[in-house]
Amino acid sequence: MAFPSLPLLVLLVAASSATAISVQQNFIQCLDANSDHPIPISAICSQTNSSFTSLLNSTAQNLRYLSPAVPKPEFIFVPLYESHVQAAVICAQKLAFHLRFRSGGHDYEGLSYASEIETPFILLDLGKLRSVNVDIDDNSAWVQAGATVGEVYYRISEKSKAHGFPAGLCSSLGIGGHITGGAYGSMMRKYGLGADNVLDARIVDVNGKILDRASMGEDLFWAIRGGGGASFGIILAWKIKLVPVPETVTVFTVLKTLEQGATKTLYRWQQVADKLVEDLFIRVMIQVTKAGQKGERTITTSYNALFLGDAETLLRVMNESFPELGLTRKDCIETSWIKSVLYIAGFPSETPPEVLLQGKSLFKNYFKAKSDFVQQPIPETGLEGLWERLLKEDSPLMIWNPYGGMMANISESEIPFPHRKGNLFKIQYVTSWYDGSDEDKIKHMDWIRGLYDYMSAYVPTSPRAAYVNYRDLDLGMNRNKSGSLAEASAWGDRYFKGNFRRLVQVKSKADPDNFFRHEQSIPVVLEQGQG
Repeated sequence: MAFPSLPLLVLLVAASSATAISVQQNFIQCLDANSDHPIPISAICSQTNSSFTSLLNSTAQNLRYLSPAVPKPEFIFVPLYESHVQAAVICAQKLAFHLRFRSGGHDYEGLSYASEIETPFILLDLGKLRSVNVDIDDNSAWVQAGATVGEVYYRISEKSKAHGFPAGLCSSLGIGGHITGGAYGSMMRKYGLGADNVLDARIVDVNGKILDRASMGEDLFWAIRGGGGASFGIILAWKIKLVPVPETVTVFTVLKTLEQGATKTLYRWQQVADKLVEDLFIRVMIQVTKAGQKGERTITTSYNALFLGDAETLLRVMNESFPELGLTRKDCIETSWIKSVLYIAGFPSETPPEVLLQGKSLFKNYFKAKSDFVQQPIPETGLEGLWERLLKEDSPLMIWNPYGGMMANISESEIPFPHRKGNLFKIQYVTSWYDGSDEDKIKHMDWIRGLYDYMSAYVPTSPRAAYVNYRDLDLGMNRNKSGSLAEASAWGDRYFKGNFRRLVQVKSKADPDNFFRHEQSIPVVLEQGQG
């Protein structure tokens, strides 16, 4: 293969830089012409800017998509006003730029800030649009897309100790994208998902118009609440319904290792977790730890819980329904709802609630995640086989979230999120590592895929369901701009089950040219049989 001479290489690099500058200048000129507010110079950050890497990395957590080999956006645009977002959509279409956008960055496969199949592209970072306006009298709040769930929780607690919102357990999640996938949380058994508690929304459509619930229509409003992020438009804000919380709630964490009977206890948890009173949420976090004087590796199961009530009531419930866990009064911590948020998120016990305002997560590593839904208890022999596989990996993590309660009382078609009645619990599988080498990546990716294959014997397979907020490109992806229904069904049926075809219909009407697209966006089918 012949390589260009050094002078020619310099010219090629210079030409590429000039093209990038020209693209950026054209975009800025177009923004100025189409926005109600001026565009400050600081709102555009190009690859040559010293702040580019830190801004790109600011909310991205998966180092797999921050490596030098992964294509980066030509530049990042940080809008300060809603009209900036409108102008960005209009200009990206006029100039034929591919647009990616993010609200928080907890994006397992980097689809909001990276693109391996469609370059060049620009990134719209909504991090400056993060206001939270709480109206206690109306039991509601308008929250902009760039706010984190921690900020939302804090602002609610500022106004009332008797109100909360049932969204995610990790405080640094961006609320905009979080709700588009459903939004699991520790009050889901009592109140359902975050997406189940949305009253209205503001969204920029493909024409650059701002729509609310009334103007977008019920079909599009249905689709954006659980239909997956970035397929239908850009979420500017959600109007959420606040829910009542008691003045005193109780939290606990009880550990069981293999040596302490973890297998039998977990088998029992599977039988009762979805049938407990809906005020009680007990998730199980499963990890490999070192125990004993020799520091031998073992399995630790951590029962991490929130009860919407006092400790005495909780103990009565546990003694009647799940005595096998052996919960005692000293395990129970009575606290406020806002402090329970900190506890469940893993903050140290004396951490003040103001930490929720820091927004961004500083934790980053290389990781791969997958998900499953379980409808029959996994037998003890199946758990023992699971332990064998976990003990072969460096830093495995499994999180089992219980179902039942309100989750079983909402129709599968109420919103696009379909995983409701019949599920005992949801599993999240995660493996993480810190070495960026291809060899290490292959090792850990092979391990989690092998674990996933092993678990196929214990989960429904028609389809084998998955949670869209735990994006998994192993399930398939769109390979080109148009995508196809057959191609997308590979993952669409898993994420959305019977709701997938309706999502395709909504998408085809709302965005017929498929402007809002990524590797797992909803495809467009314009005619019967097309795609």
